[in-house]
Amino acid sequence: MSGAVCVQRPSPNCGPRRGGIVAPDMIVIHYTAMQSAVAAIDTLCDPEKEVSAHYLIARDGVVTQMVDETARAWHAGAGCWAGCDDINSRSIGIELDNDGFSPFSAPLMDALEDLLGGILSRWDIPAHHVIAHSDLAPLRKVDPGGRFDWRRLALGGFSIWPDKSDELPMRESLVALGYAVDEFGLEACLSAFRLRFAPMRAGPESEADRRDAASLATRLGVDPTNANS
Repeated sequence: MSGAVCVQRPSPNCGPRRGGIVAPDMIVIHYTAMQSAVAAIDTLCDPEKEVSAHYLIARDGVVTQMVDETARAWHAGAGCWAGCDDINSRSIGIELDNDGFSPFSAPLMDALEDLLGGILSRWDIPAHHVIAHSDLAPLRKVDPGGRFDWRRLALGGFSIWPDKSDELPMRESLVALGYAVDEFGLEACLSAFRLRFAPMRAGPESEADRRDAASLATRLGVDPTNANS
């Protein structure tokens, strides 16, 4: 890492990646929903809690690494993304010190971009494989929530953001992006999509939803009309 301070606090809550996977190919962003970074780190390193993450970024920008990037941390839980239901074996988990309601601090966001830049480069992970916890588990998770600045990450090349596009069917676009519509349902996946890309949008599926989803799917070189359903 080039800018942020990084300290080590090894967690016992980890193991080898499963299914022959030796390298991560996605990153999952979380928030801690706790009162302090110290409390969150203590939880993530407590063997009785059986939860962990590779990194935690505090509000002041200090990064704590708890699990080696080559190992499987226990951060994603039950979920599915792009046809995979063992997200922990494929991913690196990053916890952000945030209560779920407050803005994310500038030092935290600066440190996150610095950390993401290194991880994406080390493991050759594409920007569209940086996802929200809510993306993979839309029925039970909302983090990192509507206050998180995904557009900033996209402008820095660390994630993706919609642009203008022709309207295409919502269901097919969401499947093309990786949402497990068959497992969680269209309504839940649409809510997760909005939480990330249009947190102020509500009500029935709209033309804006369809255009945004189609924009992202087509940018990834996927034809939503031919996506597996």
